[in-house]
Amino acid sequence: MRKSLKPIFPNLYATLAVPKAEELVATPYRHGGKAEAEAFFLDGMTHAMHNLATQAHPAFPVTIYYAFKQSDTKDDGSTHSTGWVTFLEAVLQAGFALTGTWPMRTELGNRMIGSGTNALASSIVLVCRPRAPDAPSISRRAFLRELNAALPDALLDMTRGGVNSPVAPVDLSQAIIGPGMAIFSQYSAVLEADGTPMRVKTALQLINRFFAEDDFDHDTQFCLSWFEQQGWATGKFGEADVLARAKGTSVGHLSESGVVGSSGGNLRLLKWAELPREWPPVTHSKAPIWQALHQLIRALHQDGETTAGALLARMPDQAEAIRALAYRLYTLCERKSWAEDARAYNELVAAWNGIEQAAGELGIVETQRPLI
Repeated sequence: MRKSLKPIFPNLYATLAVPKAEELVATPYRHGGKAEAEAFFLDGMTHAMHNLATQAHPAFPVTIYYAFKQSDTKDDGSTHSTGWVTFLEAVLQAGFALTGTWPMRTELGNRMIGSGTNALASSIVLVCRPRAPDAPSISRRAFLRELNAALPDALLDMTRGGVNSPVAPVDLSQAIIGPGMAIFSQYSAVLEADGTPMRVKTALQLINRFFAEDDFDHDTQFCLSWFEQQGWATGKFGEADVLARAKGTSVGHLSESGVVGSSGGNLRLLKWAELPREWPPVTHSKAPIWQALHQLIRALHQDGETTAGALLARMPDQAEAIRALAYRLYTLCERKSWAEDARAYNELVAAWNGIEQAAGELGIVETQRPLI
């Protein structure tokens, strides 16, 4: 191309290699360090986004395609890496307000370039509109109040009530950014207690923290914490006892509930395949959400959606919490690269509509009746 077009565009093809000085990438070795590279990227991206904002038609949204990398999802399950935060800051400083985030799984992790590298793992489409020039500011407290009012409905819409729901568990932590940042970005600034503007990173942490905080029973809270630390492996009884007390339960109660097994000074969580088929007896009418979830997974894997629906019909009040826990555990397993465990939770979510339909056809079933 250079050989044939140089006579037509001499300035464009004046060099042997493609000029790199103006390339908008945050490469530390080109700019003298990581901080300088980030500043270069932020300035250049802000300028580019500002041009987009000034040319955008108010009747149509602007969609921006952003390529996530594997390191962009932090170990705590949130989505606030340096590159992602820098990109969002550039978009907001340019005068845009975010109205939605659409996650897309676009890359295969087993392709050659992705093997053992920080290659692209997923992508996200940002939906933006120009922010009102006279947008007011808001306090941190008021921002949190608006988040608490809006995010429950947004989460419900993504996981159950929306046209395209359920959103896959792997995408939920990214998708929830949209309605949260829509609140944050509609204001000229969100002011901290000392009067300084809230950073994008802080806003993302608050949004992700909302997603992570679920109101589960004490036994389930213990199981979540233990699973995150040990997985299905065996741990020390003493450590389990300390954690159980901190979560407001006891190892004895956990054993009676049927979620753990202990012997010889050790303790472990029971896998779904180890749970009894004859469940729930009358004494388990208020079983931990953890056990209810894994009993549903057992029923789905061993007998199909109809049997799982019959089981769900016995505990209709726990359905929402079971589904929320499945999403939570899928995210945890994917973060820790526990593929087999993640698949079980994802399969339950994918089959949820069929399970609910089967449960609805049966109606609410008394727990005293036998399952089979």
